[in-house]
Amino acid sequence: MATRNVTSAANEPAGSDGATRSADQRVAVIGAGSIGAAFALVFASAGKAVTLYDPQASALGAAQDYIERSLNALADEALLANPVDATLARITCAADLATAVQGATWVHECAPEKAGLKADLFSDLDRLADPAAILASATSAIPASRFAADLAGRERCLVAHPGNPPFLLRILELVPAPFTSTRTTEAAQAFTRSVGLDPILVRKEVEGFLFNRLQGALLREAYCLVRDGVASVDDIDRLVRKGLGLRWSVIGPFETADLNTRGGIASHAEKLGPAYARMGRERGQDDPWTEDLVADVCAQRRALLPLDDWSDRVAWRDRAMMRRLKATLDS
Repeated sequence: MATRNVTSAANEPAGSDGATRSADQRVAVIGAGSIGAAFALVFASAGKAVTLYDPQASALGAAQDYIERSLNALADEALLANPVDATLARITCAADLATAVQGATWVHECAPEKAGLKADLFSDLDRLADPAAILASATSAIPASRFAADLAGRERCLVAHPGNPPFLLRILELVPAPFTSTRTTEAAQAFTRSVGLDPILVRKEVEGFLFNRLQGALLREAYCLVRDGVASVDDIDRLVRKGLGLRWSVIGPFETADLNTRGGIASHAEKLGPAYARMGRERGQDDPWTEDLVADVCAQRRALLPLDDWSDRVAWRDRAMMRRLKATLDS
């Protein structure tokens, strides 16, 4: 693999591929586990020069193998815009943290999910990285306030949490802390869009953000249904894979409710809201869909889809699901 030698892109001789890369936006990925390796792939595929760092040399080797296998798989499925070798050549490895962040304008931390470790690492990153660089964390659940609040450069810190793997699930949660500057948030949105990701701005810091709160709600109920003898693990996985998952690959839960009931989401809430409230109370949750909340959700949906267009959107949904279904049957 072209990136086997641990080196610093900043030290490559002029006139080499490094000269081309030095003109590109440089990215540092800190942590070479599965998420860090996948982010390195995303950034390199978008034409960025990437420096990958991990304190364990074995992790760097495993990451390089994973990146190469994944790129070849993407190429096999015609999902890679550039040749595999050219993408691999954009990734170098660094032997130390200072070298890794040298010249980087975006630093993506992908260390283990431990608040203390992240606090120590962000302290080092704030000291070593260029003052203008954005410091982002791929943490799955820990708000930036828990590990960056005491930093001199805390205004440039935020969470950028992906779906896994990020080169296939292109959504990205951007979670600024109360101290994150507006300029940092706006720059993070622009940069992540530029590498082909779709940033979702999380407007308040909450543990788990959006992805894991929604995923966790389904998983908690799934565990309860298995515990209570209602269904088996395979039953639930098949129901989600062939039912909820197929539909959710086209539309999300609010649009699902909106399109499932003639009259839209207001009609859905009127008809099914009480049943959902009873199911919630059964699990010790009392979060009713109040009139004000339903009105807010309805107003947001009607701004996205006027009721006059409801039937056309239902027909679009059905066609989109037919295409997804055909793809699963063909595979």
